[in-house]
Amino acid sequence: MMKIGLFCAAGMSTSMLVEKMKAVAAERGLETEIAAYPESEMETYVDNLDVALLGPQVKYLLAKGKQICEPKGVPIDVINTIDYGMMNGTKVLEHALKLANK
Repeated sequence: MMKIGLFCAAGMSTSMLVEKMKAVAAERGLETEIAAYPESEMETYVDNLDVALLGPQVKYLLAKGKQICEPKGVPIDVINTIDYGMMNGTKVLEHALKLANK
């Protein structure tokens, strides 16, 4: 099972995107666990993730996120602003899968 964490300012704005990603994963028969968290709790959740994604509104935290995630072997990147704004669960899920080499 692939575990994906989406991190944003408070963990709320990504909730709708998480649901869209879950629906795409289910359609494709992928076993995933996808959740949204506040960026301030990244250190708490990173041990249980295969991929971490930052909401575009907190892209300035990418360097800090890399310091937290990379030593644990968890790839991290920023969600494309257009995909985020359009709530494109397909593209964001595909980006996460690519980061995880799945």
